[in-house]
Amino acid sequence: MWHLVRRWGPRAVGLLVTAIGVYVVAPSVVALLGEWPSLRDVRPLWFGVLVVLVVGGWSCLWVLVRTLLPGTPWTTVGSAQLAGLATGCVLPGGAATGTVVQASMLVRAGHQPGKVGAALGSVGLLTTGMLLALPILTVPAVIIRPPPARQLQLGLVVSLVVAVMLVLVGLALLHWDSFVGVIGRTAGRAVHLVRPHVSASAVAERVVAQRDAVAAAFAGHWGRALGAAAGNRMLDYSALVAAVYAVGGRARPSMVLLAYVLSLALALVPVTPGGVGFVEAGLTSILVLAGVSSDQAVLGTLLYRLFSFWLPIPLGVLAWTGWRFTAGQRSGA
Repeated sequence: MWHLVRRWGPRAVGLLVTAIGVYVVAPSVVALLGEWPSLRDVRPLWFGVLVVLVVGGWSCLWVLVRTLLPGTPWTTVGSAQLAGLATGCVLPGGAATGTVVQASMLVRAGHQPGKVGAALGSVGLLTTGMLLALPILTVPAVIIRPPPARQLQLGLVVSLVVAVMLVLVGLALLHWDSFVGVIGRTAGRAVHLVRPHVSASAVAERVVAQRDAVAAAFAGHWGRALGAAAGNRMLDYSALVAAVYAVGGRARPSMVLLAYVLSLALALVPVTPGGVGFVEAGLTSILVLAGVSSDQAVLGTLLYRLFSFWLPIPLGVLAWTGWRFTAGQRSGA
């Protein structure tokens, strides 16, 4: 009896929490999907722009993986990333579950499991570092009101500026030990307040160790790695800017950047896969606070999530199916 409780108890609790989360956010998702017919009013050109921006963000991740696993066919790298992304969008666990699927495909492609794990771990640490650096750059962008203040077209310029700043911050983290130490000690003190048994020095040492691991993994390719990691985030942000502008929204690019950063945080909510429901509700509210009308905020959020969240699901299924078919052909040969 206790064996069954230990085995299935955590899973049952997880399913229950997920069901409650889905019930809570279901109204916002239904309201969002109710705006689907309004997408007919969006000019077809914007759909092409969003596809280019979203696929460009994915290709940056392919560059990172192929940098650490040289010689891997681009089709294999792309198929593994898309399949992992689709898995993270539909199954509990999010990105962690998707990484397992991505790793299994790369291992089946002929790479050693340890090498694949180290490569994906380094890519994850680098992209997570870029995510954590975004709030540091977002706050000054919100405080400083660049003229003209309400032209959303400046979003692309903002994305380029932030991308350059992310690369510079990345270079500082790779080469400036004292800078990493300050960040590690600050994070350690914050963690110590929540978990007193964890010392600030232990957290700082772990931060430095992770930095050293990433630096060693991308040694000789720092410029390419930092550029690809920054490009991944900023192309995704540009997709949100394009989605809001496509529906007629007008807001400061810095406020849209703030909305993007907060949506990434909401996507980490482990209650629903990919933060579905939480991201839609939060992103819509933040865009309204940024000056976008409620109707435009809902439609812009729907358009952005259509390409960033829903599009990867069928593409990931097709990528995995095609990879399995070609892998079977290679095995037969």
